[in-house]
Amino acid sequence: MRNTRKDILWKVYLVYFGVLLFSIAIVVKAVYIQFAEGEALMEKAKEQELRYFNIEAIRGNILANDGSLLASSIPSFEVRMDVDSEHISDKFFNEKVDSLSYSLSRLFKDRSVYQYKQLLMKARKSGNRYLLLKRKVTYEHLKEIRTFPILRKGKYRGGLIIIPQTIRKLPYKELARRTIGYENEAENIHVGLEGAYNSILKGVNGKQLRRRISNGEWKPVWDENEMEPENGKDIVTSIDINIQDVAGHALLEHLREHEALQGCVVLMEVSTGEIRAIANLKYDSASQQYEESYNYAIGESIEPGSTFKLASMITALESGQISLLDTVDTGDGWTTYYGSTMQDVHKIRDGRITYREAFEQSSNVGISLMIDSIYGEHPEKYIELLYRISLNQSLGVELPGEGEPFIRHPSNKKIWYGTTLPWMSIGYGITMTPLQILTFYNAIANNGVMVKPMFVSEIRYAGSKVKKLYPEIINESICSQAIVDTMRSLLEGVVERGTAKILNNTVYKVAGKTGTALIAKGKSGYGNKEYNASFVGYFPADDPKYSCIVFVNRPRRGKIYGGSVAAPVFREIADKVYATQLDIHTDPDFLASGDIKPVPAVIGRAGDLEKVFTELGYRITWGFNENEWVRTSIDNNKVKTSKKHIPLNYMPNVVGMSARDATYVMEQLGLNVNLTGKGKVKFQSVMPGDRIKPGTNINLRLSMI
Repeated sequence: MRNTRKDILWKVYLVYFGVLLFSIAIVVKAVYIQFAEGEALMEKAKEQELRYFNIEAIRGNILANDGSLLASSIPSFEVRMDVDSEHISDKFFNEKVDSLSYSLSRLFKDRSVYQYKQLLMKARKSGNRYLLLKRKVTYEHLKEIRTFPILRKGKYRGGLIIIPQTIRKLPYKELARRTIGYENEAENIHVGLEGAYNSILKGVNGKQLRRRISNGEWKPVWDENEMEPENGKDIVTSIDINIQDVAGHALLEHLREHEALQGCVVLMEVSTGEIRAIANLKYDSASQQYEESYNYAIGESIEPGSTFKLASMITALESGQISLLDTVDTGDGWTTYYGSTMQDVHKIRDGRITYREAFEQSSNVGISLMIDSIYGEHPEKYIELLYRISLNQSLGVELPGEGEPFIRHPSNKKIWYGTTLPWMSIGYGITMTPLQILTFYNAIANNGVMVKPMFVSEIRYAGSKVKKLYPEIINESICSQAIVDTMRSLLEGVVERGTAKILNNTVYKVAGKTGTALIAKGKSGYGNKEYNASFVGYFPADDPKYSCIVFVNRPRRGKIYGGSVAAPVFREIADKVYATQLDIHTDPDFLASGDIKPVPAVIGRAGDLEKVFTELGYRITWGFNENEWVRTSIDNNKVKTSKKHIPLNYMPNVVGMSARDATYVMEQLGLNVNLTGKGKVKFQSVMPGDRIKPGTNINLRLSMI
């Protein structure tokens, strides 16, 4: 019995001792938590109860050049209610819940009056202080909500909680959609202008302190802890809405007409490089519509085909070994290089043609024979001249995703073959984007100065200008002025006598080049007979203001050539520009309005023209020697002057000169001049850029006969 009692006591003491040790452990842990971990745990508790949330800044607008909205952040609101607010008495709530339910049901039409009442009653009973009423509420609807029963008393006495948000909208829908682009910070996706100027457009987010409430939602704490966001800045693009609309519709209609896969068009201002219009359309088989799903003009490197012949002509003339009047035998319109056959669309006359004709008629055989005869032994010299023109360099435009140009070099034996040079001379075996090709042609229109394409001209904040962006020069001079003048005469010849005669009946003068390039399909080569049709040029040719490129990919309705597929798109756009842009006209009939004085576009000696314009009341700073030849034009309602180059041993362009000045120039070169009519020169029998000899006869036709 005694032993049994001892056993029981021993067990009791053991339990007491265990409880004591456990109690001591709890006290020690409590003391440790209080002094060692207390501060950290308190902070953690606060984080679980209170947290700062970002208040999204309103994203800046993207504007057209006239201030029209291309992309804008439209205010949107999430509306919630503190149904269990201490400022809303039971009596007041019960009196007004029916009318509030009716108002919400009438406005949103997503629940019946009974359903809204049940929602509000249940939230009141459960103590919900953050009840969601509606997401994506417009500002107009928000103004109406502020008049509803209970809620009209505001955020404190009526429990109304408004969380501002924004939705990105494109007012013109598909218009330049891919160039405007989009951004997604979460997935690190940046497309178009939205992506390129994201840091400027997005602004700086604000901060808002919120408290976690019973149902796990976060309710704003309305106090001084809130930091207001700084809204983003606006960017003003160079895009002209009216021209953009015409460009997009013209491209769309011709893509449909020819059942093409995709296409693009870009219109650029010659002197600044500002992009006035850019459209990219691709056929989507799912929707069976053309959509702006990919920026073909900037991102896709393609073989340019015949439009590259302009670069080959520059390198040929740079060599000094040919004249445009020299001839080449194209035979029956085909030739072979290392067993590979190159052919023209058709035989040209008896096969013996000048190099000018080879370019104007887009003869593959003629151009390739010319380049092979000059550079066949030293192809690296041909490539180095192309590099000097900057054709191997990307443009560095601000929009992400620009395709890289690819021009082979003979030093890389793995990709250089016997057939590479002749095929490269006509635009195969190399790749460039449409925008890169346009920039090259724009340099010819801009007297040899290659400017970087511009999409944004200005940055604004709250309507005030923050920064003005200016044109950037890529290459000060891609070739000599004499060669520039010759290239311009060749491009005019393509329209007057060559493959783009469809553009020769406009009231303004066009210069440009057609292109029709077979599309390679992997290792199978060009056997699938699919084409890229293109036209690139500028207008008015005698005083270029705009350059434009049109690409149509895989036309399927019979017509495949650039002259019949792409050139009509160019014309529609050029017609619109010519009809609406006053500064493009030099005819006094177009300029006699308002305060604008009609200024004739003339070419003459600086000293003579200065006297004439001074007498007429124009203030002009000439900056030329009185014996230099200059050209006049309109620029912002002022007389603009530029130097007119008169090349030696080559026929100059005297179109636009007075009869007296043109005769003087011709006689100085030792030519015999025959005049027909009166006024300014409208036509010359020997084309600009042709090599001339003293004693050559030239006929000049004047404007009035």
